[in-house]
Amino acid sequence: MDTIVKEGAGSPPEHSQISSLLLKEQIISDQQLAYAVRIRSKLITPKTMIDTLIDLGYLGRDTLQETLRKNRVNIRLGDFLVELGYLRDADLKQALGIQNSSKSGQRLGEILVNRGFIEERKLLEALSYQLGYPLIELSFVSIDRTLLSVIPLAVCRELVLVPVRREESCVIIALSDPLDQKAHDCARKFLGEQARFAIASKESITATLNALERSASQPLVADETTIIGMINTLLDDALEENASDIHIEPMKDRLRVRFRLDGVMHHHKDFPKEIAPQLSTRIKVLAEADIAEKRRHQGGRMIFKSRRHGIDLDLRISIFITIYGEKIVMRLLNNKTSLLDIKEIGMAPRMLDHFIYEAVEVPSGVMIITGPTGSGKTSTLYSCVNYLNEVNTSIITAEDPVEIVIDGISQCSINSKIGVTFEETLRHIVRQDPDIIVLGEIRDHFSAETAIQAALTGHKVLTTFHTEDSIGGLIRLMNMEIEAFLISSTVVCVVAQRLLRKICPECAEPYIPTPLDLSRLNLTVSDLVGAEFKIGRGCKACRFSGYRGRVGVFELLVMNEMVKNAILNKQSSYDIRKISIETSGMVTLLEDGLVKGARGEISLKEIITDLPRLGKPRSIAELRRILGVTK
Repeated sequence: MDTIVKEGAGSPPEHSQISSLLLKEQIISDQQLAYAVRIRSKLITPKTMIDTLIDLGYLGRDTLQETLRKNRVNIRLGDFLVELGYLRDADLKQALGIQNSSKSGQRLGEILVNRGFIEERKLLEALSYQLGYPLIELSFVSIDRTLLSVIPLAVCRELVLVPVRREESCVIIALSDPLDQKAHDCARKFLGEQARFAIASKESITATLNALERSASQPLVADETTIIGMINTLLDDALEENASDIHIEPMKDRLRVRFRLDGVMHHHKDFPKEIAPQLSTRIKVLAEADIAEKRRHQGGRMIFKSRRHGIDLDLRISIFITIYGEKIVMRLLNNKTSLLDIKEIGMAPRMLDHFIYEAVEVPSGVMIITGPTGSGKTSTLYSCVNYLNEVNTSIITAEDPVEIVIDGISQCSINSKIGVTFEETLRHIVRQDPDIIVLGEIRDHFSAETAIQAALTGHKVLTTFHTEDSIGGLIRLMNMEIEAFLISSTVVCVVAQRLLRKICPECAEPYIPTPLDLSRLNLTVSDLVGAEFKIGRGCKACRFSGYRGRVGVFELLVMNEMVKNAILNKQSSYDIRKISIETSGMVTLLEDGLVKGARGEISLKEIITDLPRLGKPRSIAELRRILGVTK
């Protein structure tokens, strides 16, 4: 709800402003009011003064509504709702407590509607009485389409208003927020003193504007000269190039568009800076974000139906306020049209066997997938969930947001705007009788502790983490003040991963490591016997970058007794890593990268620059034996 002011409340006095107004208008007498006060004080079930007057027959609903609309009542919204009997005093106090503790700046009416304290219709009705504006149900009225030539559709969308009809010498304008001074000023700018205001729900105004746009006698032509056409073309181009993200960035003199291709940013095109507001508004409409808000960061989600490619594209939208305007990042979620099979994520044969049998299929405990943003953690997580998804297993998730929908599991998308917070969701998850709990991310002490406690009670927990490597995941848990004995008794596995660019097969050619390469990797020529490194020369197929696609590089730490003892003794990350390599067969990220590089999949340059170099790696021959990899 946008039609709300941030009024507070207290218990309304016996002789409230509404009662005083009814006396002033001679709707009720002093004697009737005094009698109603005495009756109300003796009631076992509390009633408002208005309900008491109506029950005694001193006042009718129609008379009340007419009186309130004729006389603007200067009373706080919360008190007004309580006095009308639309809201309980206890509910109002709870809503005010939520508003005072919230940092989001939500208005009181938003909280009341979103939390289910009051129906939106009742709230709009109360505002109609309070402000003296009529309440319009747009689905039951005929809209004068010619008025859109007076107030442009884009303006109507931005301010969430719609011109309804002409009445004598005025034009009725339906607003979702009757207190929005900007909407009032804009309507008067186009209509002058002809503008007369009414109230309608935001949902009905948006639906009406959508219907008007669809049924316009001359619909917008979606070509590259229109905002709609520009966005459609942009999304189609991103699909064609298999981009993972689109960045629309306001610069000092232009609007720059870049695509993230295979994890690297590439310039796509520039737009004139003048179209930035229209472009931003259109994307906000599609993402169901607040088009009037230009000072705060926002997020949203949208579905784009691509005619060029014949698919529905799911996008996650992030709007970030910069000194030059709104930067928009659109993440394309449907470039993974199907879930990866766990056997196709890119793990070496023996590492995959260990992962499945000693971690994924273990009935309880915490399994952590770690790595920086864009390292493919979510894809690996979903492949594990898909592998475990069967009719005899109850799986429930808490994600921010849900990126891939999987049939047969209960997925919850975090939405703090309506009170579905990560903390609140985690408290309720364990009451849903799950076998497997999937947490989109461990982000703080509370979520880490929840994962640990769920594992202690026999649940299996799958989650992601942001750390450099697998040992770093364990160390960060300790830094979150999780006791070492809890970590050692609940965590069954930590997987660290990266996504490195794959050498383009069309232009790949042999590459001999230089002495500098060997020095930086702490290797000798004899360590690389049997390796066949390659490099991409660059061709049209890979846009002359030498790379096409990406491949996963993994580090698997399975918690055996020796590793658990090292954690209990709070040994250093160096010692834990050494024990893991010697006793659990762990292969580091650098070593797994070298094995893939030796097969000509990824370049030595990517291995050197993108993978952590912690200690001397083992020889290619030994690593191939450990991982069960052939040439």
